[in-house]
Amino acid sequence: MAETSTGAAQPIKEIADVVHDAGAMLIVDAVTSLGGMPVEVDEWGIDAIYSGSQKCLSCPPGLAPVSFSEAAVKVILNRKTKVRSWYLDVSMLANYWGSDRAYHHTAPINMTYGLYEACRLILEEGQGSCFARHTQNHHALKAGLAAIGMEYTAAEGHQLPMLNAVRIPDGVNDGEVRSALLNEFGIEIGGGLGAFKGQVWRIGLMGYGARQANVLLLLSALEQLLAKQGYKFDSGASIAAANAVYAIA
Repeated sequence: MAETSTGAAQPIKEIADVVHDAGAMLIVDAVTSLGGMPVEVDEWGIDAIYSGSQKCLSCPPGLAPVSFSEAAVKVILNRKTKVRSWYLDVSMLANYWGSDRAYHHTAPINMTYGLYEACRLILEEGQGSCFARHTQNHHALKAGLAAIGMEYTAAEGHQLPMLNAVRIPDGVNDGEVRSALLNEFGIEIGGGLGAFKGQVWRIGLMGYGARQANVLLLLSALEQLLAKQGYKFDSGASIAAANAVYAIA
């Protein structure tokens, strides 16, 4: 539901309606979105959904939370043709997690406790407050980038709060800026994927990393590096614009 190459949010409820009207089932990738924006599994009619522990949940990578609707479980357990995969066979996993407790794997207990703590921290903050924090920092970053003439790839109203995909200004060297961000400021941002390679920067504001200090540090670093590239803008404009957003909150 959060397309990370373009930074676009997908209208899952509307997609689910189309999919179900066609007699099919909907599977959703929520690796980036879970913990950073609402994910209404039952309300939106999602049949199968999976995520990862490492992004907006701010937990070590390695776990993939999943959920299946009753309809999806029925289809899975009543398949006539089965391609056996010990690692990925959902029916075998169901026997492990269900009442039978049939052995399937040794559970990663430490990681499970890590995920539990990550979820506890989100609930302690409050889901609404957590989502609002991601949105506020996204708006501050967006305002700062706009102040120095940088635009987002996704259309207005469909931009992700936790993955900000922005167009690289003409004449600016993608690799040089990203390398300098990492080596001089300890900041890593993603490059464009596929057709967007060399044209887009993907800036993550995920989980604990979605903080005012991180937004302002990135904007300050970008201004310094863009100036070295000969890109013209009003010095300090990005910081002023971002701080104006924080002042309103």
